[in-house]
Amino acid sequence: MAISLKSIKKKTAAELQPIFTIYGVPKIGKSSLGSEFPRPVFIQTAEGESVPAGIVADTIEVRNYAELCEAIGSLVMEEHNYASAIIDSTTGLENIIRAEACARNNWKTIEDPGYGKGYKVAAGIFLEYIDGIMTLRRERNMAIVQLGHTDITRFDSPTTDPYSRYRINMHKDAADIIEANSDVIAFLNFKASIKKVDAGFNKEVRHAEGGGLRWIFLEERGGYIAGNRFGMPPEIQFRKGEGYSALAKYLPPAPPSAEAEAA
Repeated sequence: MAISLKSIKKKTAAELQPIFTIYGVPKIGKSSLGSEFPRPVFIQTAEGESVPAGIVADTIEVRNYAELCEAIGSLVMEEHNYASAIIDSTTGLENIIRAEACARNNWKTIEDPGYGKGYKVAAGIFLEYIDGIMTLRRERNMAIVQLGHTDITRFDSPTTDPYSRYRINMHKDAADIIEANSDVIAFLNFKASIKKVDAGFNKEVRHAEGGGLRWIFLEERGGYIAGNRFGMPPEIQFRKGEGYSALAKYLPPAPPSAEAEAA
C-alpha cells in the first residue's frame, strides 16, 4: 500500500508499563528494589539467585532457554494477577542464551566458531527473548524488570580521551540489545567523594569518603550508562521500601489488581 499523508496519526506517550534494566554494585539492593514493583513474580535464571531476606516472593526457576520461553509464555497465556516480571539476573539470562546458541550449533563453548561469531548468534537469540518480553508487556501490560551486575569497561569516546565507566556486566552485543530495548536504565550506587590528606614530607594521600546513602542514577554521565524516557530526574535517593514509589511518580499507573477491579 502506498504511503499517503492521509495515513498520519497522532500519538501520545505510551501507557504501557515500562521495561526496566536495573544494575548496580554488589549488595546495594537491586533485588529489594525489584520486589517493590507492583505484584511481582521473579524469574530466577541461575542457582544462587534469591529474594532479599525478610521478603516472601513468588518465583519461577528457569535453567535453560526452553524453560525461559515457557515461563514467559505462561505469563502471557495463563490467568494471573501479577503486574511485574522480575528477571533475576541478566548474568544467568546471558548464560542460558549462550547455552542455547551452543546447542543449536553443536558448539562446546560460545568461543568455538571464532571471530566473535558465537556472540553474534547469541545476539540473535537475545532478540527472540526481547520479542517475548515485548509480547508479555503488550498482551498483559506487565512491567519487565531486568536485574544485572556491573562491569567497568573502557569507552573510546570520539570526542575525548578514552575513559572507564560502569556498564551492565554482559558481552557488548548483548548489553547493546538490552539497553536499546529498555525504557529505563537505572544504575544503583553509593556516592563517594575523594578527600586529600596531608601525609607529611610534602606528600598527599587520597581516599574515598561517603555515607551509606544509596542512589538511583537515571541519566548518563561519564562514569556510567543510564537513561529514561519519562523525564525522571538525574538521580533519586534510594530508601528501602520507597524505591519504586519514588520512581512511580514518573511512570504510567500500574494496572489494578483483580480484587480492585472486582470491588
